Amino acid sequence: MQAFDPDFCATLTELLTWRRDVRHFRTDPLDEAVVLELLTLAQLAPSVGNSQPWRFVRVRTPPLRATLADHVDAERERATSQITDATRHDAYRALKLHGLGEAPEIIAVFCDDATSAGAGLGAATMPQTRLHSVVLAIHTLWLAARARGLALGWVSILDPAFVARTLAVPDDWTFAALLCLGYPEAVADTPELDRLGWQARLNPLAQISER
Repeated sequence: MQAFDPDFCATLTELLTWRRDVRHFRTDPLDEAVVLELLTLAQLAPSVGNSQPWRFVRVRTPPLRATLADHVDAERERATSQITDATRHDAYRALKLHGLGEAPEIIAVFCDDATSAGAGLGAATMPQTRLHSVVLAIHTLWLAARARGLALGWVSILDPAFVARTLAVPDDWTFAALLCLGYPEAVADTPELDRLGWQARLNPLAQISER
């Protein structure tokens, strides 16, 4: 396999460094061709058995967007009430946890567990690898978006079953992610949760072991 040149590798490292999970979005609309290009590039991700089980649902109807935003806000309040540590409670309440009201593009991502593509190769013994494949597609989308000056935010304070019901997807689709896509209000090379003191980056070498 041919290696990429050092300049490309340096640029890729920079891209990985500046990829952020964003909550603060501008409301500027996105070009339709750009959105479709990104969703197409996302599907270059590897998948178990080449099953390509990702399913992208663009949430474009204002009432549906509002329903999802209200649901996430309610789940946030419920989660806040369960934090007993006063310092953490106040810090959590101060966090902005989604951009559903501002981001011009909302995308729900699902895994089609009933797909016949791939003929069960790999997934027959490890069914979770289909969902792993979908996550790889999300990460590919993330990098492709950041390379074009766009930001992605992964919303996780929610009930997956509620999102699936709200969007009326097939029963054999497993919810993977609710994503906000748009132009960021600001860019940074460190995670927001690190900057706000919620959780610092761990030592990468400490996460590597040998047996």
